[in-house]
This record gives sequence, structure tokens and C-alpha cells, in this order.
Amino acid sequence: MTRPPRKGGSGRRRHPATRRPVLDGARLTAYDVLDAVSSREAFANLLLPQLLRERQLDERDAAFATQLAYGTLRAQGTLDAVLTGLVSRPLAELDPRVLDLLRLGAYQIVDLRVPSHAAVDTTVDLTRGIVGTGASGLVNAVLRKVAAGGDRAAWLAALGAEGDERLGLATDHPRWIVDAWRDALGDEGELEPALLADDVAPEVHLVARRVGRDVLAEESGGQPGPWSPFAVRLGGGDPGRLASVRSGRAAVQDEGSQLAALLLARAPVEGPESAWLDMCAGPGGKAGLLAVTRPEGVRLTAADRAPHRAELVAQALRGEEDVEVMAADGTQPPWAPGSFDRVLLDAPCTGLGALRRRPEVRWRRTAEDVAPLAELQTALLDSALRSVRVGGVVAYVTCSPHTAETVAVVDAAAARDDVAVVPVAPLFPEVPGIGRGDFGQLWPHRHGTDAMFMALLRRTG
Repeated sequence: MTRPPRKGGSGRRRHPATRRPVLDGARLTAYDVLDAVSSREAFANLLLPQLLRERQLDERDAAFATQLAYGTLRAQGTLDAVLTGLVSRPLAELDPRVLDLLRLGAYQIVDLRVPSHAAVDTTVDLTRGIVGTGASGLVNAVLRKVAAGGDRAAWLAALGAEGDERLGLATDHPRWIVDAWRDALGDEGELEPALLADDVAPEVHLVARRVGRDVLAEESGGQPGPWSPFAVRLGGGDPGRLASVRSGRAAVQDEGSQLAALLLARAPVEGPESAWLDMCAGPGGKAGLLAVTRPEGVRLTAADRAPHRAELVAQALRGEEDVEVMAADGTQPPWAPGSFDRVLLDAPCTGLGALRRRPEVRWRRTAEDVAPLAELQTALLDSALRSVRVGGVVAYVTCSPHTAETVAVVDAAAARDDVAVVPVAPLFPEVPGIGRGDFGQLWPHRHGTDAMFMALLRRTG
């Protein structure tokens, strides 16, 4: 007589080939970020924190998921160069899910030096659970070839790249960005450190709007920022836990963005003032700082073309007096010419100055994106100069150091008879290395900020 199985036991023999793999939480979260970036053009810095909160990963797994997601996105070009010779067909013809899984596994082997058996086995399990058993054989075979090739140094040697091509692969930048950084820096010795700085996880910066900076530093356990009198730099932790951030008295804002807003506030202006404009204000960080630095009695108008971004600005300015928020196209503004004493134009740009925070941008953007953006920037700057009165100033800001988006745009505007350039560096004597001719340029490797470009133009008549 056959006895029934005991409670809690198994009544049949399990076959390893039919078991459902238990997917690794950190690796699955990293894959979900990669998939969203490639299939929906999501931004990793917005999606990943949301997934970490929802899935309640412990601190160690959350850190590993972050390292995997951001690192794989940064290294995409180099990983694709490695994978190209190991797959029998063009990578673009692979199932996009399989390609993301191959990149995730290859990054662990090439850059993190995770033991090959662990990197391969966990990625094969992910493939089986996400795509299906059929794809897992391909992933297994390709990743074993990656592991046989060694780490990044070994693969760079095997790929045989030289000069700027090798520099791009070594620092995880497309060749066109390498060229753009060389042009913007004007110093070959700084080129590699600047590119490598894009690959370092940035600190979280806070801005103390309606709370003392020392009070915010004590509350957060951070340190006062070296450049902005409103900045606090955090060593780690979730800024959303802070009461000052939850109440809106403080916010997350890169110290470079704070200096861009302060440029407008510090610029000398002829005559009395009554009105300031933030022309492309979304999502509202710079407008929030302008609101607390403007003189009493000065009205602040904040505009953005996208209604949902204008709503974010309204939230950032909630509780501030004498402010107006509107959805308006800066190239066709509803306000009369000469309406403002100071205008901040934080122009739409490639975002190349924030590659530390948005690792996917370096591969999502192309050199062909620059020209149409420069055309828009030129139109917006022309409108900003019409919007400011004679004797007033326009601060032109981009989160990109690319010459076509920065110096070229401002030089064209400054060629007008009624515009004069105001040097930026004298307004920030506490910030070394900020000068880029008469303009200002921040860099991650110099200042620990995003690579913000700043220019100041006075309307002369």
C-alpha cells in the first residue's frame, strides 16, 4: 500500500528542467528599467526610485539594482561592441528583451567582475522567466563567450580600437560626444577626466529655499555646498524622508542649477525693478529659487509651453506671493515686448550636461539632434531679448556644454547692435574655473555639478 505524502512534503519527484526559476529581485528590477528605457523611452532616474519603493528591496539589493541599471545603461555602446562579434546576426534584429538581458549579463562580467557562473546563470533564469526557454540557450551561449573574453581591459584590447574610438569605448561615450567635449574644454589634458566624471554616481544636492542652510544640513546630515549659498550636499539616503523637503521649504536641485538661477539674481541691472520672468520654467526648480532671491515688490512670472510642466512649476511655487504661472510658448509669448527687467532662459537642450544622472541619454541622443535644438534655442533667445526692457538682462542657460548649443547661439545673439555680453566669472568669484571666455561653464570633474553653461546678455537699446 502506498502511503500518502506527509503534510508539507512532496508527493512527486521534482525535475530541475521543469522548475520555475526564482527571479533575482535586484536583477529583475534592473532589467525592468532597461526594458522601459528601450521600449518606452523612459528615464531611468525617474523610474528606478519608483520601482525600488514599490518592491521594497532591502538596502543591499536596492544598491545592486541601481548599480546594474545605471551601469548597464552607461556602458551600452561598449557592451554592444563586445556582443556584436558574438551573435550571428545584427543586434538590431534580436528581440529587444533578449538584447537588454545580454547587456545586463555582459555588464556584470565585463565591468563588475561578478563570477561568470553567477552572472550567466541568473541572466539565463531571467531570460527563461521573461522571454521563454527558447531564448535562454542563446543567452547562455553568448554570455559564456563574453566570460571567456575576460574583463573590460581584455575586451578593449581584443576589439583593437585606437585613438578617440578607444577613448569612447573606455569611458562609455559615443565618438561624437568625445569630439564635443574636446571642443568645449579646449584642453586635451582634461578630456579623459571630464568623460570619466560622467560615469561617477552623483551626490544628491538640496536647495534650502525657506529654511536656513545650516538647519537643512543638520536635518539631512549633509554638508553645505561649496559654491551656492543655498546648497547642501548629501552623502546618501532618500531626500524624500526629510521634513523640509516634504513641506517644500527645501528641494532636490543640482548645485549647478542653483548657480544658474543666482546668475540672473546677481546680474547688475540699470534702473528700478518690478518684474522677472522664467521663460522655460518647468519643472520649477530655478523658479523656486528665484522666488526667494528676488527683491520685495518684484513680481515673478514663470512660463512653460507644456501644460503638465506648468503645473509642476505651480506646485514648486505653491505658497509664494506675487507669482504668476502660465502655459505659454516662449517663441510666441503672450506678454508685451520689454515687459521684464530680468529674464531667465533655461533653454531646451540635449541634456548632455547631466549624463551622470541620465545615463541613457548618451546613447539616446545623436549628433543629428543638435541642429534643430540650436534652431529652437536661437528663436527662444531672440524672444527673451525682446521680452526684456532696455537696461535689463537675459541669462541664457543650457544643461549642455556642446558649442553649437551654447557659444554659437549666444555669439549670434550678441552680434546684434542692441545687445552686450556681461562677463559671468566676476559674478562668481568663489567658483574657480567657471570662465569659458566671457561665459560660464561648470563641469562634473571641476565642480561636482552638472555641466551647466551660462551666459549673460544686456539689452542696451
